[in-house]
Amino acid sequence: MDSRAIAFVLAALLAPSMAFGQACPAVLTEAKRLVLVTTENMDATPATMQLFERASSKDRWLMTGPAEPALVGRAGTGWAHTFRHLARAGEPIKAEGDKRAPAGVYPIGGTFGTLPSSRAGHVQVTGDTVCVDDPDSPAYNTITSRALVGPKVHAENMSKLLPMYRRGLLVDYPTNIAAKAGSCIFIHVWRAADKGTGGCVSLPEARLEALQDFVEDGGAVLAIIPRPALGRLGTCLPQAIAMKR
Repeated sequence: MDSRAIAFVLAALLAPSMAFGQACPAVLTEAKRLVLVTTENMDATPATMQLFERASSKDRWLMTGPAEPALVGRAGTGWAHTFRHLARAGEPIKAEGDKRAPAGVYPIGGTFGTLPSSRAGHVQVTGDTVCVDDPDSPAYNTITSRALVGPKVHAENMSKLLPMYRRGLLVDYPTNIAAKAGSCIFIHVWRAADKGTGGCVSLPEARLEALQDFVEDGGAVLAIIPRPALGRLGTCLPQAIAMKR
């Protein structure tokens, strides 16, 4: 192997922001906190959550505590439309109503819930609060009020989804109406340790409250990745986990 080939291999191995010669997702490149949710395969509902942080994008991810149980969609996971280039033959692509959590990486937003909170930007869920999952509506994939969208638009009545929406974290999941690519993706309280979600990530309530503290200062992202696919993001994800794929 000549010197140019050696240099290319070393660059691919050592560059923290590259995955198979392609740039890491921009949202992950600048993130300082990572919530990594992994499953055994794309049809699995039980998941593992691990938290990482780093001082800057040039530093390595450091695990902040032990792995903990989580749940994803009742049908498992499907690659989000924006991450479909990572899919292999036969792997599902996320679609509205498929009961799969979207595999990919997304910014974590503020808190929400039926419980009041003094956290900045908290979205208080009331009896009129809905999340629109109707691809025929311009309000698709947004939290709004039933009064604004009217009675005919299909939407989740968030105040009635208890205990799941007592506490939660918003996920900045990209809207794609044309592809009907899924909507209303959150991190929320689980109903039970053996009951999957409609497409979100769920946790025990005490763990979710602690997670709200972990991400409060901003710069946090959620990565939902089946373990066999961790290596498809190259060195973008923590290597201690990626090496277990």
